[in-house]
Amino acid sequence: MGQLREKFALVTGGTRSVGRGIALGLGEAGATVFVTGRSITERRVAEITEAGGRGIAIPCDHGDDHAVRAVFDQIADEAGRLDILVNNAWGGYARLRNRSANKGFKWKDPFWTQPLGLWDEMHQVGVRSTYVASSYAAPMMIAQGSGLIVNISFYAARRYYGNVAYGAAKAATDAMSRDMAHELKSHGVAVVSLYPGHVIDKKKGKMPKRETARFVGRAVAALAADPDVMTRSGEIQQAALLARDYGFTDVDGTQPNPYDTL
Repeated sequence: MGQLREKFALVTGGTRSVGRGIALGLGEAGATVFVTGRSITERRVAEITEAGGRGIAIPCDHGDDHAVRAVFDQIADEAGRLDILVNNAWGGYARLRNRSANKGFKWKDPFWTQPLGLWDEMHQVGVRSTYVASSYAAPMMIAQGSGLIVNISFYAARRYYGNVAYGAAKAATDAMSRDMAHELKSHGVAVVSLYPGHVIDKKKGKMPKRETARFVGRAVAALAADPDVMTRSGEIQQAALLARDYGFTDVDGTQPNPYDTL
């Protein structure tokens, strides 16, 4: 490892789950990783440093544009560049994570019975926050003539996964990746949508379609270390297929199968 030493990354929404695993995977590859989240702490990012990189916590609510601008100002002041942006911030699971405050909420209820606020949660801290963070990252990457923006998406962009607002948010993310890639191509900046599979950090036995969050991080690290990453720009990437292309494995030494097909 260590192929990303001297590289600077930002992972938004990196306090838990996929975002945390991505930050760890980048740290494992030697990167300096700025991590945002409403409750992120230096203690939380210490594990990035332990993995081989350097973790820096920046508390931020990605629903607040001024706070996001301050994140990029801090990175510019401290690092002077940004090589990797991973847009992972996501507010769409808030009702699932706090069921006691959202009694009666069901993910698969038809859209006309869903609370209208569900759309806002998925599109404000999700689609819009990806757009805002990318708009701040782009000038930094253009100035240095290189960079990688990874937008975390999912198969719901391609087919029905039980929730209309969710599918719309993921489809919008994929469209942003495609169009951002078009506008940034001449500047040497790559943009991709990345599909994790079914992320579960505690595997029990053989689970060929399950992958850990750090496995997703290794996928991002592999993309960032690829000198030909521009050939993938504007496309959807699947973490499981990237493992086969680049030769990395999950923490248990396996290469999970893709969760679904495109």
